[in-house]
Amino acid sequence: MDMSTILSILDATIRLSTPLLLACLAGLYSERAGLFDIGLEGKMLAAAFAAGAVAAISGSAWLGLLAGMAVSLGTALLQGVAAITLKGNQLIAGVAINMLAAGMTTFLGQTWFAQGGRTPPLGEGGRFTTIDLPFASGLGGVPILGPIYADLISGHYILVYIAFAMVAVTAYVLYRTRFGLRLRAVGENPKAVDTAGISVVALRYQAIIITGLLCGLAGAYFSIAQGSGFGNNMTAGKGYIALAALIFAKWKPVPAMFTCLLFGFLDALQIRLQSARLFDIEIPVQAIQALPYILTVVLLAGFIGKAVGPKAGGVPYTKER
Repeated sequence: MDMSTILSILDATIRLSTPLLLACLAGLYSERAGLFDIGLEGKMLAAAFAAGAVAAISGSAWLGLLAGMAVSLGTALLQGVAAITLKGNQLIAGVAINMLAAGMTTFLGQTWFAQGGRTPPLGEGGRFTTIDLPFASGLGGVPILGPIYADLISGHYILVYIAFAMVAVTAYVLYRTRFGLRLRAVGENPKAVDTAGISVVALRYQAIIITGLLCGLAGAYFSIAQGSGFGNNMTAGKGYIALAALIFAKWKPVPAMFTCLLFGFLDALQIRLQSARLFDIEIPVQAIQALPYILTVVLLAGFIGKAVGPKAGGVPYTKER
């Protein structure tokens, strides 16, 4: 395997891991606050549709991004009302969000655009273009380091750089700020936080708001960066894989990044292997496409070790009087 092939696979790994990373960080905030969030998939899907629809109508990728984040935030708040205010079952609330997003995006897409639930292809300005970092073209000829900078680090969408920057931001917020300390505390012992005079409900709503915004970025990436418009079920279970990555990383931001890169690498590898043969026997394309999902189950079942989530996760909090 030559250098260009390796760089091509790694480049695809970064692109494919970006929505996983954003969704994984989104889930980290809500789950650290004691909210089991199985609704990542639904929030991403709703954001992808909103971003694609608004970008198609307005011709602006930035307006599409804002719309995606707004819809995802609204969906997250709806889930928050069900799980926090009404103290409903958090898993059922997440499943309901996923079902609502799957049905509404298809229905609205067909009603508004009459293209089988899809949005029209985005024109110039309707989607984000890749960004060439400074000196990328000039350094491309430098052996080894040049191609890595020019072909691997440079040339990505702005949402890719935001996603990886959010890893450092999340690590700082979680472990170096008062808000992060309180967020972790409310997921472990909400009664102690309440006794200290801090609102558990307010902290959990703040966490769900951050979750909604990050899911909005992740969903918009599918339709107005990686893709050129919305397609039915275009998130394709990535929200569930992001949740698996979060568990695999044991609810820590930096391990979450490397786990998402691993899953992105598996996804990139299955694209590369779709024409592969084993002992002169052509491997069915469906088996290759299932590889990331199979390995996800194998990794979680056999290599994760003991993963203990936040102690108060999934338990609605009722203030004692």
